[in-house]
Amino acid sequence: MKKTDWYKDAIIYQIYPRSFCDSNGDGLGDIPGIISKLDYLKDLGVNCVWLSPVYDSPQEDNGYDISNYKDIYKPFGTLDDFKVMLNEMHKRGIRLIMDLVVNHTSSEHPWFNSAISDKNSPYRDYYIIKKGKKNGKKPPNNWSGFFAEKAWEKIDDEYYYLHLFAKGQPDLNWENPKVREEVKDILRFWLDMGVDGFRCDVITLISKDQRFKSVFPTLAIAGKQYYVNGPRLHEYLHELNKDVLSNYDCMTVGETVLSSLDDAKLLIKPEREELSMVFNFDHTDTDNFFGAKWFYREFKLTRLKKVVDRWQHGLFNCGWNSLFIENHDQRRCVGRFGTNDKELRYESATMLGATYFMLQGTPFIYQGQEIGMTNGDFTAMADLRDVEVKNTYKLAEKIFFLKPLIKKHMFSLTRDNARTPFQWNNQEFAGFSSVEPWIRVNANKEFINAEQDLKNEKSINKFYRQLIEFRKNNEVIKNGTYTCLNKNNNDVYAYKRKLDDKEVVVISNFKNKIIKEKLIDELSNYKLVISNYSNKSNELQPYETRVYINY
Repeated sequence: MKKTDWYKDAIIYQIYPRSFCDSNGDGLGDIPGIISKLDYLKDLGVNCVWLSPVYDSPQEDNGYDISNYKDIYKPFGTLDDFKVMLNEMHKRGIRLIMDLVVNHTSSEHPWFNSAISDKNSPYRDYYIIKKGKKNGKKPPNNWSGFFAEKAWEKIDDEYYYLHLFAKGQPDLNWENPKVREEVKDILRFWLDMGVDGFRCDVITLISKDQRFKSVFPTLAIAGKQYYVNGPRLHEYLHELNKDVLSNYDCMTVGETVLSSLDDAKLLIKPEREELSMVFNFDHTDTDNFFGAKWFYREFKLTRLKKVVDRWQHGLFNCGWNSLFIENHDQRRCVGRFGTNDKELRYESATMLGATYFMLQGTPFIYQGQEIGMTNGDFTAMADLRDVEVKNTYKLAEKIFFLKPLIKKHMFSLTRDNARTPFQWNNQEFAGFSSVEPWIRVNANKEFINAEQDLKNEKSINKFYRQLIEFRKNNEVIKNGTYTCLNKNNNDVYAYKRKLDDKEVVVISNFKNKIIKEKLIDELSNYKLVISNYSNKSNELQPYETRVYINY
């Protein structure tokens, strides 16, 4: 099959299945619920869906702990339901990429059950199992993971297994060629069914330094230098590409945790034959310190510009950017990046949308982003479901200086903010379900919901449709150069895309105030094609955005 770069023309919509649409009244979203909303996605204009995990799982981390890679979590539906969904998507011109979670499995996976119950099991070497120090009294090293826990869990008096995430997510041993063959088999299973690609979960963690050295103790993520972008990462990814992915017209996008631009280049340069794209998270760190969301700091636009400049220039003609401002691990963008989620929610949501949509790369939209859904209205620990925030809170209880910091920010920063049920209408459970959902519905469903938004004169959904329509078949947006026009301005973001003699200029006001923008006077010969105000003066209204063209 001929390999193409179709993903460069994709508009990808991420569905978090347990929170999208519940078809059978059990409080959980499901695959039939997704099928029922496919026309909504088609009308929005998306042509690809990224589906967060639907595999069989005990759900310790909402499906990112997989117990069977070739079956569906029963409350979500069946394999037959999945095949119907895939077929219905393809009928509508919508491709499907799945979440590939192969750094770890669930602790309830048969491989792991065999590995820990029998030291002579052939599956023992499928996982990273080591003898502890001091006759098993201490872990093999002092690494910690991403969910505020030590990275080793005891199996018996002597042995421990490695888990960089929850205890129920033991890491696979990619040094074992049998593990890599299992992964290839999983890939072929879904690709042969017709799936169009994969979002590769925490893929930069699959190779560990086999010395398993201890490190100088740190407050968080100790040992990352030995398991992020490990020594055989590129070898493994090239092997997957060569043996499987290159035989299908599919794409891959890697979640590249704690990786730099230089790391990304190595992963996505076409001649290296590894991944199609990566998710970089530098822009999501513009409102925190040290890349740690709990260490919150006020957003600064010039920091964002610096990050965007680096990635837009850095990957130009040598790779391909992914573009996103929300996903299942990030809090909602409205009310973030200096914007307003109350009286200027429409203006803020549309301004952010236009600002990232016109950059070079493939745009991702997270469910609910296109109607301006906001963070949840959580007020108590009992409201939260996220294993990360629960573990972090437990850790904070033991560290006196961390406790007030976590308590202050845990409701506004928890991943649960992106996981509240999709607000389809203003009914009791937002049209998501007929019963109390697995996590509480945001009370603002009364006025923030898809049904109402499509009726509004100021419709965020309709604005996104306009952005999508403008991007499609637009060679300037796809292949043009990028130039920031006002790097040191902390109020307004202006940039230009140029291809031959054609130009697109984007100007966005990131402040809740009127700003006179001289640059607008220089665009008198340009045509204004997209705006979230009916304003044509050189004074930008609060959170105003404009897109101009000269062709």
